[in-house]
Amino acid sequence: MNSIVSTSTQKTVILVTGASRSGKSEWAETLAEQSNQSVIYVATAIVNATDPEWQSRIIKHQQRRPKTWQTLFEPYKLAWVIRNSLSQQCLLIDSLGTWVANFLDLTDNSWIKVTDNLHESIALTPSTIIFVGEETGWGVVPAYASGRLFRDRLGHLLRQIGSKADTVYLVTGGHAINLSILGTPLEGMSDER
Repeated sequence: MNSIVSTSTQKTVILVTGASRSGKSEWAETLAEQSNQSVIYVATAIVNATDPEWQSRIIKHQQRRPKTWQTLFEPYKLAWVIRNSLSQQCLLIDSLGTWVANFLDLTDNSWIKVTDNLHESIALTPSTIIFVGEETGWGVVPAYASGRLFRDRLGHLLRQIGSKADTVYLVTGGHAINLSILGTPLEGMSDER
């Protein structure tokens, strides 16, 4: 199989998006392995030792990854991690949905500052970055305010990153679709956040 990720030291930004349990993390891991770079798996979840089901998910993810990969748990300072990465590194960030959830208590203005900082760090880094993000807007509109806020913030962030990514994949039903080849980019970005 031909490599799908550039194996040069040139910066590449990839977005892998899809529904829960679609295979998006596995596809992102495949892309990271194909980069032939030093991989840092950036887990955005807050580790909760009192939640056995969550711990089980974390362990399953860790067991399927190569032992040579470094794992970094960073639920908040994602922009800092990206900004301080090196050109020979591939950052696999899993996931944007969990990262957004960690900031739901922020005001809209504070959230805009956080995302602006993230976008600036993406523009400045020399590293390859593979983002994993959940598509949450395919169901009904949540009946509660925090659910709508999460859906709207994540959807907007995915659209922003997708508009700047070199490649965007949609993973559904265990199949990865390269939207950068098959899709048509939307012109312009809405300022609506």
